[in-house]
Amino acid sequence: MTETGTLFIVATPIGNLSDITQRALDTLNEVDLIAAEDTRHSGKLLSHFGVKTKMFPLHDHNEKQKSQLLVNKIKEGQNIALISDAGTPLISDPSYNLVNVAREQGVAVVPIPGPSAVITALSAAGLPTDKFMFCGFLPVKQQAKITEIEAHKQAIYTSVFYESPRRILDTLATIQATLGDEREVVLAKELTKHYEAFSKGSCQSIIEWLNEDTDRLQGEMVVMISPNKEEQGLSAEADALLRRLMQDLPLKKAAGITAELHGLKKNDLYKLALSWQDKE
Repeated sequence: MTETGTLFIVATPIGNLSDITQRALDTLNEVDLIAAEDTRHSGKLLSHFGVKTKMFPLHDHNEKQKSQLLVNKIKEGQNIALISDAGTPLISDPSYNLVNVAREQGVAVVPIPGPSAVITALSAAGLPTDKFMFCGFLPVKQQAKITEIEAHKQAIYTSVFYESPRRILDTLATIQATLGDEREVVLAKELTKHYEAFSKGSCQSIIEWLNEDTDRLQGEMVVMISPNKEEQGLSAEADALLRRLMQDLPLKKAAGITAELHGLKKNDLYKLALSWQDKE
């Protein structure tokens, strides 16, 4: 009986080729076949590292038709590596169908971790990362874009989007109009490349920063929107409890009890209670 092979999900550099891992190189060299989003693009990467493994094109237009073919090859004993044009496959990239079919049919799927633009951007943005939501690319049509941004108006997490250079100014203006200019935003561009840059502040300040140099309007971009800092993130029950406890207990004690009962952060509640006192 033929031993079943493995599907490896291999992360590749998002810009700086030095970011590839040794495990990724070992895997790409040892597998029988590499499924690539764009074989011409990936061919340059593989050539740079001297990887001679045969490639197989797998992209949005043929994935549903070719997924079973690749899974059959794995069942026959072949090991296959999946790569995207850059970063970690499936993260706003095709190939969900392949991995899903492989899982459904009992084929081993092994991730080979590495670069990801989402995580790279978040790690250096200076925004909260205990909770975040990655939403891929924003819609192209204006009303759909507004609707998507409005959905994050009361977000208690950092919202992360990809955006293209030709739409970035319009997107920032839309965020400003929808969420207000007080909402803090971070733009990360050309991550891990020579012209990598971050701009943090209001949408207006970032728009001005981009317009200072037309070269800044080039390259891949990640937009991160800070959580809503207003009180809407607090449930009515937690709000009522905190206010009641504040009448009889020190602020820190009141915040601590409320945080414990409602699964919230004591320090956040303490700051909120202080702000209520300041308004009195």
